[in-house]
Amino acid sequence: MPRPALEVADILRDHGAAWREANRGHVSLGQLKVMSAIERCRTAALGGHVARCESEACGHTVIAYNSCRNRHCPKCQGAAARKWLAAREAELLPVGYFHVVYTLPAGLREVAYQNKRVVYDLLMKAAAETTLAIAADPKRLGARIGITAVLHTWGSAMTHHPHVHMIVPGGGLSHDGSRWIASPSNFLVHVKVLARLFRGKLLAMLTQAHGEGRLKFFNTHAQLADKRVFKRFLAPLRRSKWVVYCKDPFAGPEQVLRYLSRYTHRVAISNRRLLAADDGGVSFRWKDYRIDGPGRWKTMTLTPHEFIRRFLMHVLPQGFHRIRHYGLFANGHRAVSTAKARELLAVPPPSEQPEGAKVDQPCTLSHPCPRCGGRMLIIETFAPGCEPKYRPNATPPMVRIDTS
Repeated sequence: MPRPALEVADILRDHGAAWREANRGHVSLGQLKVMSAIERCRTAALGGHVARCESEACGHTVIAYNSCRNRHCPKCQGAAARKWLAAREAELLPVGYFHVVYTLPAGLREVAYQNKRVVYDLLMKAAAETTLAIAADPKRLGARIGITAVLHTWGSAMTHHPHVHMIVPGGGLSHDGSRWIASPSNFLVHVKVLARLFRGKLLAMLTQAHGEGRLKFFNTHAQLADKRVFKRFLAPLRRSKWVVYCKDPFAGPEQVLRYLSRYTHRVAISNRRLLAADDGGVSFRWKDYRIDGPGRWKTMTLTPHEFIRRFLMHVLPQGFHRIRHYGLFANGHRAVSTAKARELLAVPPPSEQPEGAKVDQPCTLSHPCPRCGGRMLIIETFAPGCEPKYRPNATPPMVRIDTS
């Protein structure tokens, strides 16, 4: 039988207890909760159900354990992304879309790590305000645009590298809402203009947050609590070049969806990048962006404790929203703005899917029977910590499928 694929959960189960003991007193409650959730995901500890094909001739039966649904779990993001994308698909407009990336300078990353909730929030706000302001400028695009923004805090090697990915349609509504203003097919706004305004906005926001006492500093950065020291700390950043990148536009809405499915619910490392793990180290593939071509993919090996440390660096504060919508796509008026844009673009509204009656319908799995394609009916549900009562003559396959 082929060996099961290596997972982050396996590494945490094998080395998590020793890591927690070695770092006692230095691990946040949020990190402990993430570790526990991933370790228990798709195991009997969370309960599950037994499902059987409705075709008596087939009778294929599986035992499916429940998922943890934690947003940092590599195994649970597939279903979450599919549900989110289904809701967003109807909002896509038949125009070109641009991909804009705002990166936090290296000099601010340690401050951000010690103040995740405040600095990550300011990073996303500054990036959004910059994009909206430049697009609204009559000398630029002169339109009210929409933005979907996603915060990532990692580089390919799981180092701390906060940056914001934005998906921006190539155009927007005029300020009076009477017409659609399209951007050039290959150009949104100049990145140098974006970078300068972004730098000014974020530094101003950080200065204000410091003055309000919302930033905390520890260890080698403790002296930054002093207002004058913090001002001197920011001075070189006011003169340095900040990185804003605008990639080539997407070919169409379908390509945007494929991109979003890869980026919106991504975590620090996916299971498919893991190569091997033992007491000596964890090996995984990583991408060196300084190199073009296939040679950019390399292999890195870290000790299990360092791997866990890097993975948990990217646990977000509880309740922090890493996917946000701005401008035309802001939650308060997204439906109205999208409908207006479709009207001006002469695009019919998306057809509404009728909700079928669910009364008296049997509970089923979301995927069909792998053998005959029939419905998989849930014949038993078992509680966390329990095993199923169902005992087939032949042991059914244990599957790991997202049941959330």
